Parts: sequence; C-alpha cells; structure tokens
Amino acid sequence: MARRSRGGASTPYLMILPSGLWMLAFFIVPIVLMVSLSLQTGNLIDGFRQTFHWQNYTDSLNTYGDKVVRSLWYGLIATVLCIALAYPAAYWIAFRGGRHKSTYLFLLLLPYFVSFVLRTVSWKLVLTDNGPILGPLRNHGILPDGFHVLDTGVAVVSGLTYNFLPFMVLPIYVALERIDERVVEAAYDLYASRAQAFARVVLPLSLPGVFAGVIMTFVPVSSDYVNAEVLGGPRNTMIGNVIQTEYFDNSAYPVASALSFALMAILLVGIFVYARSLGTQDVLEAAGR
Repeated sequence: MARRSRGGASTPYLMILPSGLWMLAFFIVPIVLMVSLSLQTGNLIDGFRQTFHWQNYTDSLNTYGDKVVRSLWYGLIATVLCIALAYPAAYWIAFRGGRHKSTYLFLLLLPYFVSFVLRTVSWKLVLTDNGPILGPLRNHGILPDGFHVLDTGVAVVSGLTYNFLPFMVLPIYVALERIDERVVEAAYDLYASRAQAFARVVLPLSLPGVFAGVIMTFVPVSSDYVNAEVLGGPRNTMIGNVIQTEYFDNSAYPVASALSFALMAILLVGIFVYARSLGTQDVLEAAGR
C-alpha cells in the first residue's frame, strides 16, 4: 500500500514531465540565452562577450521607440476591430447557428488553412490601386487619382485584423456557447429587454472569452512584421521588422535581443494592467459558472 501511495503521489509529476522538458528545452533555455545575449557587446567578426551592458536596452528604445509605439498602436486598433467583427459573428453562431454551428465555424476558419504569407499577399492584391475594389471606384470617378491604401497604416491594420480574426472569434464563441439559454430566458421573464439581457447577462458571462481573445490577439499582432513588410511602407515599420533586420541583416544580436525583451516586458505590463482593470477575479468567477 505504501508503494502504491508513493507511486500515486508521483503520477502527476510524471505526467507533466514531457511537457516540462519540452518547455525547458524550447522556451526557458532560449530565453536565458537571449537574456545573456542582450547584455553582451561585440560583433559577428570579433565575437560577442558578456559585459552586462545594460545600455543596450536604453539605446535600443531611444533609437526605435517610435517603432514600439507604432506597433502597440496598430495592435490596439487591430484588437478593437477584431472584437467588433468577432463578437457579432460568434454570437450569431452560438445562439442562431442551430445544428449547423460546426459548419459555420469551418467556413469562417476555411481561409486560414492557407499560408499566412499567401493570405497577406492576396490582401495586397485586393488593396492595390487597380485592384477589384479601388480600381472600379477610381474608374467611375468616386475616388481621386491620388488615392491609395497600400503603403499606409490603414492597409497594415486591415491585414492584421484579417489575419488574426480567428484568435478572437474562437474564444468568444466558446464562452458564448457555454451560456445556458435558460438564464437568458429567465432575464426575459423578469421583464428585461433584449439590450438589458445582453448587457447584464450575456456580456458578463462572455467576458472570459473576450479576455482570452484580447490576449491571444494583441500579443502576436503587436509583434508581427509580415503585414508591415507586405502591406506597409517605410513609414509603417513595426518593431518586429526592426528586430528581424537587426538580427538577420545587421547581425546585431544584442540589440535584437534587447528589443525583443523590451517588447515582451511592455506587453506583459500591458496585459497585467488590462487584467487588473477588467477584474481577473470576476472573469474567473464568470468562467467557472
């Protein structure tokens, strides 16, 4: 019996051992190496040495601070647009989809079976000056000759919103799907209008999905570089483009590592502030109902 008890106590640790080793090898170790690299000085020819040069962080932020602000601003706009587009779609599928819910979700996610880069390039073809949207409008005189969308912030935000929309739809749909329709009917029985039932019942119960969707969307959107590279211009460069250039083109590994950790720290602080303002305890209580 004692052997069985010891074996039963160690079972949970054995179950998480593979994932723990995976996280150790492909997350913790690379993070530690990047932290060490961000504090080094040198170059690719002479080599890099550890000097605990904390000025890498201040120099990087002073040089590319505007790119960081632009990335966060684009990420915030794209996240808000994703909420505005995802919530009605998820709401309709959850409460009006009936037995075809899986089909509607599949149709919604079908374009995302295509490569991320190909979808971004196709978005570029749609937004080009002579494309299927702007071309006819210009030919009919609705748009002036100098009007264009590509190489602007609008194009970058549009691409970000399109590419990361499923990261918002799915968590919100899961939260809405868990709501018992009898609770909503009870609100109607208590003489609540549709707007009141939504504001006081549906929306609070769906906050866990919105909370998860914002985190899953804002973090990758703010660090994205493909959309800014394909759809934007020199004035729309995001911090992800800078990190890519410093690492692969300039071989400035300490600068790229410092920028990566600075961005990570800013995003973590933003997430904690967001969770605090939204009320993490309330969200978790709603999720447990």
